[in-house]
Amino acid sequence: MEINLISIFAVTVLLLAAELFYFKLAERFKIIDKPNARSSHEHPIIRGGGIIFLFSVLFWFIQSKFNWPWFTFSILLIATISFLDDISSVKPILRFLVQLFSVLLIFYQQWPIDWSWFMLLFLLIIFIGTMNAFNFMDGINGITGIYALVTLITFVFIHGWVVHFTDTHLLLFVLTSVVIFLFFNFRKTARCFAGDVGSVTIALILIFVMIQLMVATHSFFWIFLFLVYGIDSIVTIVYRLMRKENIFKAHRTHLFQYLSNEMKLPQLVVSCCYALSQAFFNGILIWGFTQHNRFVPIIVVLAYGITYLILRYRVLVKIKTQNLSHVS
Repeated sequence: MEINLISIFAVTVLLLAAELFYFKLAERFKIIDKPNARSSHEHPIIRGGGIIFLFSVLFWFIQSKFNWPWFTFSILLIATISFLDDISSVKPILRFLVQLFSVLLIFYQQWPIDWSWFMLLFLLIIFIGTMNAFNFMDGINGITGIYALVTLITFVFIHGWVVHFTDTHLLLFVLTSVVIFLFFNFRKTARCFAGDVGSVTIALILIFVMIQLMVATHSFFWIFLFLVYGIDSIVTIVYRLMRKENIFKAHRTHLFQYLSNEMKLPQLVVSCCYALSQAFFNGILIWGFTQHNRFVPIIVVLAYGITYLILRYRVLVKIKTQNLSHVS
């Protein structure tokens, strides 16, 4: 990988300055996340700190001499609608249409893609779901940033040592923005939250890079780089449907929320457990790809899914027992 250290240093300074400037604007215009009954925090926190992910793409776009314009436009589009949603609620249908168009744009950026229309439709649904999963999972300090950090480091490793499939500086610019965001977010009392603009934007960036990896390797197996978020999101949706709840309303029924809110585990510990679980599986996935072995990763996927279900069940039983003891 060819790396321009001057560019990396310059973008680090620019991103840090942009984040601090945004903090001033957020405080001035009251873009603040105030705690409520569904929150996992107790004090007002600046919302939308994840806008730095958008800045990293824009700085890369200029540095790359305007490479991949449709990708950049899709990121700008999704960040704009998500930021508006952070400020004042946007109608779900409008948010969905923008998400749909944004994913179509990144498909178009990679066109031609030698996939069947059925597979394109399937992945379109999966990726829209992924963006919303990243948004729903952004509920405790550090979880969005450190999960994105693990995914980006995985992409950097694959790009440098397995197969060259994307732009090095795009990965490094976004990685830098995530590290800066974590400096303000990975704390017991966070300085800022990612907000919809952060969680959805970083999700779309990762999706684009994943599509590039899939195209370069002719493998859909890389979808499991989102395994941990995917299983928690899918199981939680099924759980809420079984309870006849509105799955689009805010809630606190993800496993990470039970662990941090009801079980009182430190939020940063829970966030690290999610990230390390994904990092472990990413290593298995890379090994399986390089060794042309798909059997072991599939076994690990099944094992993780079963482990997750058992852990979730035991946590729910323990919470119910604690609640009954408090009532009595």
